[in-house]
Amino acid sequence: MKPEIIVVCGPTATGKTRLGIALAQRYAGEIVSADSMQVYRRMDIGTAKATAEERAAVPHHMIDIVEPAEDYSVSRYVEDAGAVCDRLLAAGKTPILVGGTGLYIDSLLSGRDFAERSPEDLCLREALNAEYDRIGGEAMLETLRAFDAERAAKLHPADKRRIVRAIEIYRLTGETITRHDEETKARPPRYRAFTVALSYQNRADLYARIDRRVEEMAAEGLFEEVEGLLREGLPAESTAMQAIGYKEAVLAVKGEMSRADAVAAIQQASRRYAKRQLTWFGRNREAHWLRWDATPDFNKALAEIDALLSTE
Repeated sequence: MKPEIIVVCGPTATGKTRLGIALAQRYAGEIVSADSMQVYRRMDIGTAKATAEERAAVPHHMIDIVEPAEDYSVSRYVEDAGAVCDRLLAAGKTPILVGGTGLYIDSLLSGRDFAERSPEDLCLREALNAEYDRIGGEAMLETLRAFDAERAAKLHPADKRRIVRAIEIYRLTGETITRHDEETKARPPRYRAFTVALSYQNRADLYARIDRRVEEMAAEGLFEEVEGLLREGLPAESTAMQAIGYKEAVLAVKGEMSRADAVAAIQQASRRYAKRQLTWFGRNREAHWLRWDATPDFNKALAEIDALLSTE
């Protein structure tokens, strides 16, 4: 059967936005962002959002949908992006899922039913939070280990939210989060997808492109963007401001680091993140990898994708 969704994924700075737009224009599609930071309004430069011209060329979804002070979870993304994809498919459009947040992409395509959406009891939650504060993370992990050793082994004692939620779910439903996740993974995927993963033949070319992009962000006003967010009252400790690029820029804006050192720190953190992204996407055996030479050839890429889709 033909795929319902086309996915363009891969590390940062590999041309996902440009290729996604080209595919949307070619296959009567619209872009659905799969980037955990592009959901935030007024965080444009550091998240490398599509430009106004690019968004005018093809409709974009899942960009600028929440305030930076809000926490935005993967479960919320699955709900919101799923509604967008369903609406596009019903209208005869092809959702082009574009981004580098692998957990968002995998969770949306699989239709994972997150435990966060299970029934909750605020009184129980408060009691468990208080218990965690009283006895500590190690003791709470021991409580969890008694009925879900597998999940307990994956959690750090400092991960209060996940430890408390795992115990809460079990006490409310009698089912462990581990069992819940296993049942979810056994279900058929929510969408049929054709996945294109982008990278470079030479890792050095990828890292060089990342370094240039960070320099471009600084020149385009990354530090000024951060200054504006701080002026409007966004806490430096907020989840959004802990993202790569913003965390380092905050230190520079506060005078705790020079701008040149902040740029170098962002480059290093971005290269490390790209390495983790390659590992994540490399686990997808069904992904079709397009590895650029030093200069990406988008026309060649489109021709290759056309040929691959014609055999689907």
